[in-house]
Amino acid sequence: QGSVDCPNLEFEYGDADGHGAELAELYSYTEEPELSTNRRCFQEDFHAQAQGRRWPELDGAQQKAYVMHLLDGLEVVNRDKRLKVARAILYLAQGVFGDCDNDGDVLHWSRHNSFLLYRLGTFTAFLELLNMEIDNSQACSSALRKPAISLADSSELRVLLSVMYLMVENIRVEQEEEPPEWKTCRETFRMELSFPVHTDEPFALLLFTMVTKFCSGHAPHFPMKKVLLLLWKVLLFTLGGFEALQAMKVRRREELGLPPLPEDSIQVMRSMRAASPPAYSIELVEQQQQQKRGHRSRRPLVKQDSLDIYNERDPFKNDEAGVDEEENDDVDSGIEGELDLMERDAIIPTMPAQRPPIERVSFPKGLPWAPKVRQKDIEHFLEASRNKFIGFTLGQDTETLIGLPRPIHESVKTLKQHKYVSISDVQIKNEEELEKCPISLGEEEVQETPCEIFYRAMLYNLPQYMIALLKILLAAAPTSKAKTDSINILADVLPEEMPVTVLQSMKLGIDVNRHKEIIVKSISASLLLLLKHFKLNHIYQFEYVSQHLVFANCIPLILKFFNQNIMSYITAKNSISVLDYPHCAVYDLPELTAESLEAGDNNQFCWRNLFSCINLLRILNKLTKWKHSRTMMLVVFKSAPILKRALKVKQAMMQLYILKLLKIQTKYLGRQWRKSNMKTMSAIYQKVRHRMNDDWAYGNDIDARPWDFQAEECTLRANIEAFNSRRYDRPQHSEFAPVDNCLQSVLGQRLELPQDFHYSYELWLEREVFSQPIRWEELLHYQ
Repeated sequence: QGSVDCPNLEFEYGDADGHGAELAELYSYTEEPELSTNRRCFQEDFHAQAQGRRWPELDGAQQKAYVMHLLDGLEVVNRDKRLKVARAILYLAQGVFGDCDNDGDVLHWSRHNSFLLYRLGTFTAFLELLNMEIDNSQACSSALRKPAISLADSSELRVLLSVMYLMVENIRVEQEEEPPEWKTCRETFRMELSFPVHTDEPFALLLFTMVTKFCSGHAPHFPMKKVLLLLWKVLLFTLGGFEALQAMKVRRREELGLPPLPEDSIQVMRSMRAASPPAYSIELVEQQQQQKRGHRSRRPLVKQDSLDIYNERDPFKNDEAGVDEEENDDVDSGIEGELDLMERDAIIPTMPAQRPPIERVSFPKGLPWAPKVRQKDIEHFLEASRNKFIGFTLGQDTETLIGLPRPIHESVKTLKQHKYVSISDVQIKNEEELEKCPISLGEEEVQETPCEIFYRAMLYNLPQYMIALLKILLAAAPTSKAKTDSINILADVLPEEMPVTVLQSMKLGIDVNRHKEIIVKSISASLLLLLKHFKLNHIYQFEYVSQHLVFANCIPLILKFFNQNIMSYITAKNSISVLDYPHCAVYDLPELTAESLEAGDNNQFCWRNLFSCINLLRILNKLTKWKHSRTMMLVVFKSAPILKRALKVKQAMMQLYILKLLKIQTKYLGRQWRKSNMKTMSAIYQKVRHRMNDDWAYGNDIDARPWDFQAEECTLRANIEAFNSRRYDRPQHSEFAPVDNCLQSVLGQRLELPQDFHYSYELWLEREVFSQPIRWEELLHYQ
């Protein structure tokens, strides 16, 4: 497949896919027969209560009364009866599809019933049942004894998690026309999930413990896809999505007295255009013609083009070959043909378009991002200038410019105009002051946000949670080979009876691939949400999570994920639209054939796979930004050719994050690599934010010189540990608390005694005081 085969992908990045698609992904295709089981369980009970009426015909009071009747049925001891009632409730949450004529009706009733179920306390009831199932040692031991685990081993858990997921997802998503009581309901539910009342931990933490229990091998029957989807949606609901994050960031900057953000990054990225290269062969012919013409005005470009001609080869030849591309850097500009129009957009605006026009936001002339400068950059610049012109430095003083020539004054003025102070800089400075003066500055006021509560709850087991997520991500990655020691993530997709016909095998193959894709999507989105929210809440919370991800080999894992034909992953058709919920529940299914399964849907790309790729690239950017030791990991693991291959995907946001990752390592890749990849360099210049004084393109920077990278991580770890112990390890009696030396006040203190103490205090006196001999000599001696 050449570059012409990949059209521009009209993909809009967001918190999640469309509402219907997100509900459909909850179910595997092998679960489809259970939909009719749920319907039967509901109808058996409902017809006995409602005498021939349908659910949509009941008024509000009757619906409430019936739901209360079902909730009473959950209290029975008999496990099978309880499961039947739970299935009836699941049928309500699924939108009573037996009484609906189309998909829209099902989604409407699913939403309506979810709010009704929540108001009557269903979520709390199901939370108790979920806790019981998690602690069900009998189910765990029977699953451990089985040679192969199937759907049947997790029936109860899947029903409970499905009801909870449908409630969270339906209540989370806002729609334009909603009754006011639904909005109140949503906020109450968000508060209930964020601030634990009945339990000591947020609901998301319970799901994390399920993930670690599954990964440790103690509960192999847990339906991991449903757990991870629910975890992602609970984090999205309680912490907030990307739009909410941007608003919180703006508000936090105002509170700290910082200037507003130079632009809204979400809007800038939405208006960016992807690189749209012409056909590869046409490009080569044009380059050769330009070289022959050799106009004086185009002299620098001719030189650049000729460099690329001599170094170019077929960009798609080594997609599958296991050649070590880094060894051939001088001739490796495979994707340069792909990025040619990035340069052309800037240099040759008169060229006619190679494709039909697409309506897009008109892009302003110039660069998309406002340049930024850190305080550290200004200090480095002045230090170098003073050394050169005066012969000594003034430390961190950025105001004194005596003895420096006028152009340096102008440079400093320009740098200060673009100076950007991040929230993280302020938090680090505050932390340093609190460490220096713990007594004089007193107690730090910590705002009890959902993010803060969640971090405090997961702090002590956080390394295990990160390792567990990465283990599952590794098992679900398409590049992973099946190993005997890897965890089995297919327990909730494999049927009890394995397929016998070719058609059944094809269907199961599609189902397994879809299952893995959904797991990758939920883990990547959850990790990104955690990193972004923790970074806003406190930089050291973010660094703690980041460091444990790095220690658990997250960087090579993501690179391994991208070391595949990423174009075929993004255009994969691992879905059968007629089997997707709610379509399969409402309409009669057409007969499936091998041809119809192979054809797949008509979508240009797979939304979830492109979403996962962008999330993983964003995580990689978050882990490596401003960390030279981790940037060196990108270089050591030879990420440049892997990332360049991923530039084939013509989606602006994905290309931006790939170019960012290439930019940070450019100075370490050597002059030959830069010479051979001038079009990538040009694309970086055009798309990525500029940092003034950042010598990324030439490698003359002080940061490019090798040093002890381990020391950087150790310093960071020491700072994180100091922060965690200061804020979260506070003992009841601090060492800085004054000591009470007065005998009267010590004896006069009221002690909290247990309620039953007065029943047994005489026995206590006899045993602890009267029957114990007092050795007065020793007591006087020790005084």
